[in-house]
Formats: sequence, structure tokens, C-alpha cells
Amino acid sequence: MRRFFQDVPEDLWRDYHWQIQNRIKTIHELTRYIKLLPEEEEGIRRTQGLYPMAITPYYLSLIDPHDPQDPIRLQAIPRAIETDPYVQSYGEEDALREEGQIPHMTHRYPDRVLVRVTTFCAVYCRHCMRKRIFSQGERSITKEEIDTIIQYIEAHPSVRDVLLSGGDPLSLSYEKLEYILSRLRRIPHVEIIRIGTRLPVLAPQRFFDEKLLKLLERYSPIWINTHFNHPKEITPYAAEAVENLLRHGIPVNNQTVLLKGVNDDPQVMLELMRSLLRIKVKPQYLFHCDPIKGAIHFRTSLEKGLEIMDFLRGKISGMGIPTYAVDLPGGKGKVPLLPSYLVRKEGNRYTFRSFTGELVEYEIEEL
Repeated sequence: MRRFFQDVPEDLWRDYHWQIQNRIKTIHELTRYIKLLPEEEEGIRRTQGLYPMAITPYYLSLIDPHDPQDPIRLQAIPRAIETDPYVQSYGEEDALREEGQIPHMTHRYPDRVLVRVTTFCAVYCRHCMRKRIFSQGERSITKEEIDTIIQYIEAHPSVRDVLLSGGDPLSLSYEKLEYILSRLRRIPHVEIIRIGTRLPVLAPQRFFDEKLLKLLERYSPIWINTHFNHPKEITPYAAEAVENLLRHGIPVNNQTVLLKGVNDDPQVMLELMRSLLRIKVKPQYLFHCDPIKGAIHFRTSLEKGLEIMDFLRGKISGMGIPTYAVDLPGGKGKVPLLPSYLVRKEGNRYTFRSFTGELVEYEIEEL
């Protein structure tokens, strides 16, 4: 976990701000640690200004430099395929139609809204469903923009759940984060605040900060939705970050994205779900990779996702099995997908396929 950075003192390594200040952003910096593939060198050059690169020292240290298909490497280091004309001809920048009349806010479901509070991320993941924001520069929402969104939520009493997203909301200053949370907590009909953050994966040091943890606890109930994609991302530092959140009354759910070459192997996904439960993170979703321009090469077939879900059943408890879902294009919402376990129905008699593949008859009488 300290690969490449053994000389960095532990107190600096555990400092979130040091991790952010020392992000690797150029070919010159990256080649100090990893011998790049030709397609990576070309990818970094071709994505400058469009899909830029930034990697925390912590996340870089998880890469095996001798494995060109390392799952962390694939998620963090650009490759030329991102800007390949064929790949660019597929997908959309905003396939889920997140952009609406009010800047930075999406109101898709009646009872919840999503608020994008910043374009800043500790690491710019190559599969990101918001790659369109990469080229906008690193900026956060203004006070005036926050106030406009708060006024909208106040005027819509059906909204009981607010998801703060980005970029990464927990990269905001204490002052701005508290301003947003305090304003939301004054709205009587807002019951739940969720924060979508990948910092437990990319820079878990953020949650070694007692000031931040107490700030979040003050505005409970707050839920963290994070984004572990591979077992290699679950380290003692990540486990410590989760433990700190839980000790402050903040549950942590995980939303994995199915990614070709990263986690589209049933055994890898099983190991990931088992590892999440070990650190007390609830697997919530397995998302099919969205049709986003510049990330299409990460997409698998739906059948691959169903194969993985079928493999998980019976090998891990139900609380470790996520919901496999497709986020429909055009902002039409999420659709859950399951393998078919009902083989046939004849009158009141049903035939099911068990997790072992055995056919089991089940008769249901209605009075």
C-alpha cells in the first residue's frame, strides 16, 4: 500500500490534503513511478483538456506496475481508446439527461433530487458517467446557486431525500459543506441526506479528520454512497475510513459499476462483495456501465451482468448481493435486472430453478 512512496512519513501519508496536493497529473510525474504503455502515453496526451488525469499517491500505490491490465491502472490512467473516433462515435456526454432547468440539480424521481456541488475529484476515473465535467475545470457550486436549489426544494414538499454528488462533495471546504447541510436540515420535509463520494476508495485519509466526521454527524441522518469496484481497493486504510464513519453514526453503502477488464469476472465480483461485508459496507447496486461518450470501451453485455448475479446467489448471504440495475438513457430511471429462477407455471404449480441448478416444484393454493 506504500508502493512508490516508502519515504513519505506516515503522518503525511495519512493527511488528506497532502494526498490532494501531490496528485499525479502529467506524463512526466507518472513515469517516475510506472513504465507507461505506448497507448497510455498517447492517451494522456490526447485527453489533455478533455478528460484530464489526476491520481492521488495513495490510489497510485495500489497499482501493480508489472501488470498492464491491473484493475486500478485501467480505472486511473488514460488510454488512447478514450478518444478513438470509433469509441467517440458511441454514447452521449449526458446520456442520462441530468442537466435541467436549474443548474447543478436533477429532479428525476418525485421524492428525491440530486445536486452536483463540485466538479473536483481526487482521481478522475476513466469510466466516469460524468466525464463531461472533466473539461470544465475544478470549481464548486456558488452560494447563490445553492440558495436557488434550496428554494426549489423548499417549494417541493414531495422531496424527502437529497443526494449530494459531484465531482466529490466531501472535497468541499468545511464552511461550504456545512452551509449546504445546515440549509437542507432546516427544510422540514427533507428526511434523508445522502452523499455520493469515492474518497473512501481514492483518498480514505479524508475520514481520518475528526472535524469532518463531527460535521457530518451533526446533520444526521446522513448516508454515504461510495464506489468500490475491485477487491484491491479494499485496504486497511479504506477499512479505517469506513469504521470512522460508522462510529459517527453514518452508514456506508456501495455502488459498483460493472467494468470490462476490471471486475467482469464472477469470482472477482464475489471476492469484492465478501470484502465489502468484512469492512461493514453494504453492497447496494451493481450498475451496468452507462453509455457515456469516452467510456464505451468499459461496457459489457447485459448477459455478463446476469451471469455474475446468478453466480453470486448461494455463495454469499443475501445482504451481500447487490441489485443489478440499468440506468435507462434519456433520464428514464433505474431498472433492476435479475436472472430468471421461475422456469414454468402450470395452474397453481410453479417450477423454480434453485441456486444449485435443481428444478423444484412449488404449489401455491389461494383460499
